[in-house]
Amino acid sequence: MTTRKERYKKLHEDLAKESKGTLFARRQLTKDDQDKLEAEDWDGTQVSPDENYQVPPNHSAEPANANPGHRSANGSFTGTSGSHYSGGNGGGKKPPRSKFGGKAKQPRVPKVKKKQRRHPVLSFLLKVLVVLLVYCVGAFTFGKLTADQQSVLSDQELKTFNGMSASDGSNNILLLGSDSREGETARADTIMVLQLDGPSHKPKLVSFMRDTLVSIPGYGQTKLNAAYAYGGAELVRQTLSQNFGIDCKYYTIVDFLSFESVIDTLFPKGVEIDAEKDMSSHIDVPITAGVQMMDGHTLLQYARFRMDEEGDFGRVRRQQQVMNAVFSSMKNPLVLVKLPYAAGKVMGEAATDLPMTFLLKNTFSIAKGAGGIDRLSVPIDNSWSYGTDDYGGSVLVVNKEQNQQAVEAFFNE
Repeated sequence: MTTRKERYKKLHEDLAKESKGTLFARRQLTKDDQDKLEAEDWDGTQVSPDENYQVPPNHSAEPANANPGHRSANGSFTGTSGSHYSGGNGGGKKPPRSKFGGKAKQPRVPKVKKKQRRHPVLSFLLKVLVVLLVYCVGAFTFGKLTADQQSVLSDQELKTFNGMSASDGSNNILLLGSDSREGETARADTIMVLQLDGPSHKPKLVSFMRDTLVSIPGYGQTKLNAAYAYGGAELVRQTLSQNFGIDCKYYTIVDFLSFESVIDTLFPKGVEIDAEKDMSSHIDVPITAGVQMMDGHTLLQYARFRMDEEGDFGRVRRQQQVMNAVFSSMKNPLVLVKLPYAAGKVMGEAATDLPMTFLLKNTFSIAKGAGGIDRLSVPIDNSWSYGTDDYGGSVLVVNKEQNQQAVEAFFNE
């Protein structure tokens, strides 16, 4: 039987003849390593080391981090941890050893990091936001589904609206109050432009006198409110753009029955208004001067009244007063809770292309309106005179350039 010493001696003699290094990709044994390994054969036979045997000079020891594994002639293998596995019927598996015969270090078990607990306040706020979102979506949907659908808007009023953004990027909303009645041509008693996302980031409202003389595309010179009768919201949009340089992206048409319904939904106790004067002529409900709470029907009568010496000028001023009172009343927390439901009713009863995402995006701008809304009436003072249109009707002849400049400055304030 060939001893381990003889096998290693032959192996190193073969290695000495090679010019390119080792035959196997492993760490070369030092003299101390060889003495320790030769002291014990694979089958357990003890042998004495040969002190005269030298490792060939061209095979010096490699760095300690090289692979220390070796396979012997009979198939046994010494792994990287120093454990001996016998291929014969000898000693079996021995405990793991390090490179130099000691016990190998056990692998370190990684510490399991404790899962950090979410901050209780943050967790609570997230839950509140989710509940609010679910409530708003649910209330809006319910309001839209349960809308009375009492509006009698004609097909003409529901035509496609080719809205476009203003040059400064703002998306103005054309607001039209329609006195629609079955069997009659629709009339626009209220013509306004509301800006929410302009340079000031607060609500700005421009009202137009219905009797203002304008050039209506395809119809010539006549009253502004005739544009609505001829071509609905789209023709009003074109007329405002051509005469005053105002571009509108969205539109909302509300008939008077829908207006009353929305006001009563938002403000069950009414809206506080300081009535300018006593009113009784050509209205359903007599109104006395002074501070009072008005329900939807009374508020509409107040906004539409014009049977006095001021005519349309007084009516436009009161319409703006009503809009300002509605915005100011929204600072009541109870009103804010009902707002999603009321918005759903407006979407269900009114004709509009206004996306809900636009309103959500400008929530803070709308909230600013609770402190008061900026208002402008067109024509402005000292920019108009009385005249007649092509059909012989009484109109307001306005300086269009002067009013266009006033509107532009108002939006940029």
